[in-house]
Amino acid sequence: MSKNNEADNNSVSTEEALREGEVVEEEVVEGARVRRKGIYLLPNLLTTASLFSGFFAMVSAANGMFENAAIAIFVSMVLDGLDGRVARMTNTQSKFGEEYDSLADMVAFGVAPGLVAFFWSLNSFGQFGWAITFIYVAGAALRLARFNTQIGSVDKKYFVGLPSPSAAAVVAGLVWCFQGVEPELWLKLMTVLVVGGAGVLMVSNILYRSFKDLDLKGRVPFAAILVVVLVFVVVTLDPGTVLFVGFLVYGLSGPFRALFRKVRRPRAQPSEAAGVNKD
Repeated sequence: MSKNNEADNNSVSTEEALREGEVVEEEVVEGARVRRKGIYLLPNLLTTASLFSGFFAMVSAANGMFENAAIAIFVSMVLDGLDGRVARMTNTQSKFGEEYDSLADMVAFGVAPGLVAFFWSLNSFGQFGWAITFIYVAGAALRLARFNTQIGSVDKKYFVGLPSPSAAAVVAGLVWCFQGVEPELWLKLMTVLVVGGAGVLMVSNILYRSFKDLDLKGRVPFAAILVVVLVFVVVTLDPGTVLFVGFLVYGLSGPFRALFRKVRRPRAQPSEAAGVNKD
């Protein structure tokens, strides 16, 4: 009887919360499922800041302030990296936070970079320009949807397809690096290649290192901190160029590794077959 009463109380509280427009989620507390009302403020505040940065990038691009737009996308990347870590550190993960983060990522790393590139260069190609832009935006949407369905079923050491933040960084880095250059034909064609290529790579099956297996809590040699300082100095000298080149190399690393594995595999097969014949 007590369990039935408890279930009735939970259902009543849930119905009341839904009438009030509240978010209701089930959490496991000491092995028992408990319904909780409301959301966690801190991680969702960081997600909102990331969403705002993506929105600011679109507004800046529409007003011709392309450097500000590119920087805003990188700010979104930093905030997106923080919200998940803060949620895990403070034990404030929630289903609402996951869904909200995914929607914010779609704006900040899907729609915003595509529109920034379109307003900057691709609009000069007319319908072809917005078609390339849509390839990128659709690629980001499909990438995020596939990522959400593969959580827990894929090796954490790798991402399947180019991560949307990295794709956004390549596009934003291109705009930041060349925003002061006269938009000649070679630069427009380069933009088409980068934006369209990033969209295709996001939905590809190419594996990318996630670097989640790096142990940042363990001790490292003293020289490691000097390398970190050097990296900060190099980025500060010309942030647009350094970030663009860095993320472009990461974006190309997946196809090159996949190509290297394909070239290496046929060479190994004849030697293996020869060894079998000898035996």
